[in-house]
Amino acid sequence: MPLPPLSNSISSKMLLLKPLSPKYLFSFQKFARTLPKTTKRSFFLTRTPRNTENSIQQNSTPTHQDSTDSKKTNHAVVSTFDLFSIGIGPSSSHTVGPMRAAKLFIKDLILHNVLENVHTIKINLYGSLAQTGVGHGTPNAILMGLEGESPDSVETDTILNRVKNMEESKEINLNGTHKIQINLKKDMTLNMHITLEQHPNGMRFSVFDIKGDLIATNEYFSIGGGFVVNKDTQVDHGENVFYKDEYATKASKDSPEPIEITSDRQNQDLVAATLPFTNAADLLDLCLRKNLSISEVVMLNELHWRDYDEIISDTLKIWDVMNDSIKRGCLSSSEIYLPGNIKLKRRAPGLYKNLFRGIYGLSYANSHFGFKDIDLETTMNFSNTNFNAISTQEKALNLLRRTSKPTRTNFLSHIDYLSVYAIAVNEENAAGGRVVTAPTNGAAGIIPAVLKYYLEFYSNDPIKDTLTFLFTAAAIGMLYKRGASISAAEMGCQGEVGVACSMSAAGFAAVMGGTPLQIENAAEIGMEHNLGLTCDPVDGLVQIPCIERNALGAVKAVTAAQLALQGDGAHVVTLDQVIETMRQTGVDMMSKYKETSLGGLAVNVPLC
Repeated sequence: MPLPPLSNSISSKMLLLKPLSPKYLFSFQKFARTLPKTTKRSFFLTRTPRNTENSIQQNSTPTHQDSTDSKKTNHAVVSTFDLFSIGIGPSSSHTVGPMRAAKLFIKDLILHNVLENVHTIKINLYGSLAQTGVGHGTPNAILMGLEGESPDSVETDTILNRVKNMEESKEINLNGTHKIQINLKKDMTLNMHITLEQHPNGMRFSVFDIKGDLIATNEYFSIGGGFVVNKDTQVDHGENVFYKDEYATKASKDSPEPIEITSDRQNQDLVAATLPFTNAADLLDLCLRKNLSISEVVMLNELHWRDYDEIISDTLKIWDVMNDSIKRGCLSSSEIYLPGNIKLKRRAPGLYKNLFRGIYGLSYANSHFGFKDIDLETTMNFSNTNFNAISTQEKALNLLRRTSKPTRTNFLSHIDYLSVYAIAVNEENAAGGRVVTAPTNGAAGIIPAVLKYYLEFYSNDPIKDTLTFLFTAAAIGMLYKRGASISAAEMGCQGEVGVACSMSAAGFAAVMGGTPLQIENAAEIGMEHNLGLTCDPVDGLVQIPCIERNALGAVKAVTAAQLALQGDGAHVVTLDQVIETMRQTGVDMMSKYKETSLGGLAVNVPLC
């Protein structure tokens, strides 16, 4: 199929750092005509800004669609390993996604044999990426992606030094092979008040040759959970997003160059599921008809794409990374304060030490099932000679006044464990450490905390329980991803902490022996009581209220599962109804409460 024509009405105020002159436009069109006919149109086009008066006119020519589009089935199934991916903090949408997008852009340049022609690069961030990107590490992540790094493999301890070297030398090594000049203060622009049409988390990369002529440009959108789409991938409500990366690398060392994943592969990822389901009702019906658990449905779908041993090893690797992030957070001693202007102290190490200090002995009163055996006169010091000399009112007040710290009991120790595990992960995330996107980084502590709590205190078969928990949680995450969004820039924090709480509740109910109906009920309860949760990070950092909110989300998940397990699965509000309610709430929510740091705690908590 021939290359679709470029728009002939591109405005001179296209959102590049410099206006696109006729010279640039001519060079750009000339370059386009030299490319292979299979080149994607999305590599060249720009997106109209949502709130600028002089907007770019949209091309009326239909964009290229795969021939299999008519067969597209918008089910909810994606891979577990897309929902749970290994990355770095502090944000899946603002760190992991932008790093992937930058790397995709560089791979595009390599694919079309133009990387060596690049002399300068311009980077534009829009919407939430511009407003909270600095606090979320977006600029650094993009620079790492441009140098060819991936979130799952970049050495996190080296990032700050590498960026500092770029600032000092004013050089960047594209893909690690092509060094060009870059002035970060001029070549990276944060467009605080412009939001691109498709999604609040928009970014545009443009590269120029030595003459200043535009070589190529593309826009990408980080839509939550580390998922990235480009401007021609329209993601409407109810449409499944089926890939995170557009390129794979040939295994052969003789063919190191990236290869493009074909439309057949993309549609395979979209359509080919052994047991497809669209919503929770479909999933429950599938379990009933096939006599399968929710985790078994997910496993059978994974077997359609991967080898059995690979599924097991990769899932356990995900848990290992989760567990390692808990361990690092609990045992951290080198960093007392988290990065950023808040100067927030790490709490997980202290909380963890308290858990193992032997302070959970039972008090005298709590060592009894009741009070009938307690000598009240001795216990309450009624024998004190002055006790009867005071008024009844004073007696009542003295009875309740505490003169020392109460003896702690272990009746609520599960809350302490859940809290410290969740806080540990999110402090690691806030410090830019290695975590698992589950399903986002801002909510990365909830699922690990609940799963570790179960494995330590309840599990008799850790491998089976880990697989059951994560596959069940993944199925619930798929429903939210298709039916609403897991992006705080679209849904507020209900799309992150709310979804993770719902997923964890389902996973916990599953390993506790719940039926599919009870699991669905647990997931529904977990979200119902997170509806309307705003995303208002102080100073744009994933710290306040994010870290504590993960602890509360973990506790709430276990509570939701316990409530569901006490019933028979019958309930009034369905999971599908609460997902749609969440979506509508997110649409109605003011943008200042959706990861912009323009409202809520972000404007009411002063920084000294």
